[in-house]
Amino acid sequence: MAAASFNSILCLRQLVRLNRRQFSAPAQSVVSGSQATGHETPPPTWKPADKMRGWQLHNYGDIDELQLSEKLKIPQIRRSNECLVRVRTTAVNPIDLAMLRGYGATLLNKMRCQPGDGIEFPLILGREFCGELVQTGMGVSLPLGSRVWGVVPLQASVGSHAEYVAVPSSCLAPAPKELDDSEAASVLYAGLTAWSGLYITGGLGGPCGATTASGGGAHKRVLVLGGSGGVGSLAIQILKSQKVQVLATCSENAIEMVRNLGADFVVDYNNAEAMEELCKYAPYDIVLDCAGQGGQKAAETKFDFRQYITFSSPLLANIDKQGLGVGALKNVFDLVQTNVRSVTQRGGLVKWGFFSPAPQGIQFLQKLVEQRKLMPLIDSSYGFSELPKAFEKMKSGHLRGKIVVKLREETGD
Repeated sequence: MAAASFNSILCLRQLVRLNRRQFSAPAQSVVSGSQATGHETPPPTWKPADKMRGWQLHNYGDIDELQLSEKLKIPQIRRSNECLVRVRTTAVNPIDLAMLRGYGATLLNKMRCQPGDGIEFPLILGREFCGELVQTGMGVSLPLGSRVWGVVPLQASVGSHAEYVAVPSSCLAPAPKELDDSEAASVLYAGLTAWSGLYITGGLGGPCGATTASGGGAHKRVLVLGGSGGVGSLAIQILKSQKVQVLATCSENAIEMVRNLGADFVVDYNNAEAMEELCKYAPYDIVLDCAGQGGQKAAETKFDFRQYITFSSPLLANIDKQGLGVGALKNVFDLVQTNVRSVTQRGGLVKWGFFSPAPQGIQFLQKLVEQRKLMPLIDSSYGFSELPKAFEKMKSGHLRGKIVVKLREETGD
């Protein structure tokens, strides 16, 4: 694999050890003071009474539905395993644009709303972040003040497009020092999507691949459709780190970039003659659809495969259109119908891949970053007040990596 260039961290700020906590509720701990060994106690960086800025959504629709509010209530820790993070950098992902339009609302609202509480709005989008840990529940061992990276579960009503976000401790970890804030906010959502598709859905590393951070898959052959996007670019690096033979498709002007990620063979998906060459390497152990083609396209390919894993499943869309009951039945019918065609014509199964905020997946990605085997591609960067422009950029498509939104300037720690 061609080596990816990593930004070096110029200096590390000594983390302040905070040893005094004041409990305002049995299930949470609040930062009320701090003490650094050998230094004067610095002033607190966060107070429970502070308000926060955030981009809210009060109706589903287009980008103009996003509204910036200056005085939002900071999320509260309600369980012993939860963490409150002051966000430095976040990202905009395709799922944010889809959820802005109402994608998945039927099922996600069932998971989001408490019994008897039908309140759907306001919502704050945003699925990943890098920031500073400012408050924890009693069951969390991470020190306050730690620089962390993390993800926000899909059903959460307050995402990372705000100055503070609260998530379970299993959804975050210390941010790798090899990445700056923008890079650290660009890995986990796409990386966990790719990891989950390969190791949970695809079983690439056997039982241990899905249940531990061990990875695996050496000497397998995988074709990545859409190798230049956020998920595809990380999937290629993940696979090459595990000694998998990787082939990829992308647009002509991204071929060199995808080669530099380590792909063994790259073709322009618009070039019919080049696409024919993919048949020489078939059958594939996995075809990983990161290009949004969907399972219905699997049977139309000209090469055989054992598994075709797509992240563009109809699961949530069917439930949105037809409700939980009928939608679930439609999902079963679609999957069976797709697989009958796929097995008959290409000899392999079609499966649906999903984002999974699994702690073993975070550990796996963190290990690769520390070994300098994984580096996110950043397409563009915006200030927090420019977040709607970041959504417009996502809407325009043809990205070369992730779209980053900075809430604070890089601090170097």
